[in-house]
Amino acid sequence: MTSPPRYPRDMRGYGQSPPDPCWPGGARIAVQVVVNYEEGGENNILHGDPASEAFLSEIVGAAAWPDQRHANMESIYEYGARVGFWRLQHMLTGLRIPTTVFGVATALARAPEQVQAMKNAGWEIASHGLKWIEHKDMDPAEERAQMAEALRLHEAVTGARPKGWYTGRSSINTLDLAAEQGFAYLADSYADDLPYWRGEQLIVPYTLDANDMRFATPQGFNSGDQFEAYLKDSFDVLYAEGLAGAPKMMSIGLHCRLAGRPGRAAALKRALEHMAGHEGVWFATRLQIAEHWAQCHPRQRGGIQPSAMAQETFMGHFGGVYEHSPWVAEAAFSAELGPVHDTAQGLASAMASAFRLGNEAQRLDVLKAHPDLAGKLAAAKRLTAESTSEQASAGLDALTEAEHAAFTTLNTAYTEKHGFPFIIAVRDHTKAGILRAFETRVQNDTETEFKTATAQVDRIAALRIAQIFEDLS
Repeated sequence: MTSPPRYPRDMRGYGQSPPDPCWPGGARIAVQVVVNYEEGGENNILHGDPASEAFLSEIVGAAAWPDQRHANMESIYEYGARVGFWRLQHMLTGLRIPTTVFGVATALARAPEQVQAMKNAGWEIASHGLKWIEHKDMDPAEERAQMAEALRLHEAVTGARPKGWYTGRSSINTLDLAAEQGFAYLADSYADDLPYWRGEQLIVPYTLDANDMRFATPQGFNSGDQFEAYLKDSFDVLYAEGLAGAPKMMSIGLHCRLAGRPGRAAALKRALEHMAGHEGVWFATRLQIAEHWAQCHPRQRGGIQPSAMAQETFMGHFGGVYEHSPWVAEAAFSAELGPVHDTAQGLASAMASAFRLGNEAQRLDVLKAHPDLAGKLAAAKRLTAESTSEQASAGLDALTEAEHAAFTTLNTAYTEKHGFPFIIAVRDHTKAGILRAFETRVQNDTETEFKTATAQVDRIAALRIAQIFEDLS
């Protein structure tokens, strides 16, 4: 049997109610600064690469030179190691800002003094891969092997195995391959303003917008004050959200050869001083953020994932959600389910879509499958377990003689007029409210009632799905 389509991307995340990160000291925002150390690890035929580097330099739109060294490009990268790093290092240590280095292993190996300065400052040195090259077309086995070599060399150069990983110029396989290595966190994501779990792996997202790389891209920053304004605006919005009760994380990405230039460094310093001038700001390394998150928001196990279920399991749980109409669940299972449908609301949406995509005859059959309220099936105890519980929740199993007579009369009149039973999500109403709705809706035309009844069927299904999720959690 061919597996149904499954959409692997998570388009929901934390939704409209992100968790409180509980930053230390009640901080309203966590600010995280990254210094990318890539100089000496970029594409270069001296490094065994087929061409010169062409990415993130003062030469906007540079092209790779096959089989040639590029003197201008090399000198720009050399500036980052010789001058830019030290300017950033002095600034950040002077401001007492904890810093994470994304260090390319081969670059670190060519920078003994810089590595020692990182260690003396107490900076976290995370891995930025073996070489700062493109990975999108790399065979997974080769990428895995390069990760292993990056870790070996990183530990040899720094004296410690990195606890964080960021490839940057990554492949679609990077996160899965890096997750095999047991890192405290991965950073190859730009998907959130908070850390999040991806399976068993913690992700601490990075940034490409609050990042000096935009000085080297089309339609990026042209001057330091643009960078400064963008950093301040980003901080101010996130800080205000924190004051309003939804604290976030802000990442700032720096490169020695870019932000290390004097005109840009001045703007960066003003922006960082602006942030440091606020109360309730936690400057932290990415590892500190990861360790805090893992402690305060550990990976939640349990619960259910409909998108990962086998069909038999899925149908066992959800086949009866639409009354005596398993075709709805079958259609939902065969559609494009993904992580966004692994919540009660998400799955209810998928099921409702499957129901609405049925033709009119199929939807009419679903309506007809519903029992009368307080009708003969209820009296004979032949309702489904779900319907029995629902009708009992509104007291429809304990009617007075007068109430029973009223429901019987209305059931008959409604069904004769519209051709299907009166349907209402009884858990949303009292017995008296249901009776009032019955008396009103029996007067409607059939087209209106068909639309109303199908909407109520969706509501009933959503309530049933929510109950299933609760029961299985």
